Amino acid sequence: MIHDNAAARVTEELLAVVDAGNPGDKLPSVRELMARHRASPVTVQTAVQQLAARGLVEVRPGRGTFIAAQRQPAAATPPDLSWQSVVLADGRPGEDELAALLATHRPEALPLSCGYFDQQLQPLGALGAAMARAARKPAAWGRQPTEGLPDLREWFANEVGGGLRAADFTICSGGQPALAAAFRGLGRPGEVVLVEAPTYLGAMAAARDAGLRVVGVPTDEHGVRPDLLAAAFRTTGARLFYCQPLHANPHGAVLSAERRAAVLDVVAEAKAFLIEDDYARGLTLDGCAPPPLSVDDNDGHVIYVRSLTKVVAPGMRLSAIGARGVAAARLRTARLLEDLFVAGPLQHAAVEFLTSPAWPRHLRSLRTGLRQRRDALVEALRTHIPWLDVTVPSGGLHLWLRLPDGSDEPTITAEAMARELVVYPGRPWFAAEPTGQYLRLSFGGLAADLAPVAASRLADALRAAGSGPT
Repeated sequence: MIHDNAAARVTEELLAVVDAGNPGDKLPSVRELMARHRASPVTVQTAVQQLAARGLVEVRPGRGTFIAAQRQPAAATPPDLSWQSVVLADGRPGEDELAALLATHRPEALPLSCGYFDQQLQPLGALGAAMARAARKPAAWGRQPTEGLPDLREWFANEVGGGLRAADFTICSGGQPALAAAFRGLGRPGEVVLVEAPTYLGAMAAARDAGLRVVGVPTDEHGVRPDLLAAAFRTTGARLFYCQPLHANPHGAVLSAERRAAVLDVVAEAKAFLIEDDYARGLTLDGCAPPPLSVDDNDGHVIYVRSLTKVVAPGMRLSAIGARGVAAARLRTARLLEDLFVAGPLQHAAVEFLTSPAWPRHLRSLRTGLRQRRDALVEALRTHIPWLDVTVPSGGLHLWLRLPDGSDEPTITAEAMARELVVYPGRPWFAAEPTGQYLRLSFGGLAADLAPVAASRLADALRAAGSGPT
């Protein structure tokens, strides 16, 4: 507010001119107002700025201040936007599924659908300190290298442990943009991309958005079946296979040691690319994680993708995509067309965090917290829903729950929501017909002490939907 008398007089005169004038009329100059009201330049400019903030006047540098165009009165009838549906035709692939997966719900609802862990497991203090240090670097605010910061690319190469060098990596703005770049850069519209069945629905949406046809290859508790993968390559002529060898989303399987070499051989024989989505690196809760498939790839068949978002925090929208040969150039171009380069402050903050003692501390704390939440939810499900078989994944963020035959997933999810419980159905995770009825339950966002409440609500929802004993 302006409190002195000169300011009040300036404001009063300007308002009178606005009320009496027309849009586009020029207001008295700063010099005229200063002389007329014995006011300082700051006082006059402050009055003008306040009126401009209210939308009453418009300042045109070098020309003066003018009465702003007035808003048109609201239409008597609501606008008719239905024509847009005809012009735009069908929506983007996966639009509804991704919106439902990322939707926010009432705070009182227990979350079992979110693919991120909650703030209690995020290293917020360390991230804030890293960002503060990064923000003080002038280089962070300038144009960044198209491929990403050398130190960050070096970190990703060291994490892989062989097969890919720092120069083979390109930094992307999160895992989803990296997958989109892989499908756009390596595939051509109309071609087939093979995926595990089930698999990450965001990857299928990105592939379809790139114009690719998605064909599923069955999996079991040991990962994708190499014999069926070979048959799919022969039948479809595909050149791309999207795979999550470690704690696959949604079913949690790890590609067995016996199948790793067989899968790589099948891909090499087909002269194809394997897009390895290593999203769960760092989320192994039992035993030791096997190395990435890219370590055993000699001839550039594996395209390696790793995101920091799942293992650090949702706001750490950074990932890397690694490849060799012509494929690397194609992927860099696809990324370049999307966003030129990744924000410097975030890249510098990531380097600060990942190269500090806070990173290994976070991993230890995260694994402990996730293991407690997983075990608590498994125990609660076995107690409250004994008629279902609950498989315990060795890592990741999700349980994959097989429902009784004849279950209706939409009804179950609706009944759960009515009980303030958010779950996600299994159907969208399949490229074609599902092998059964499932729920994906994500334990990373649910506190361990709330697991019994969530399991009890789910049991009630299953009974109400006819998928359990009455």
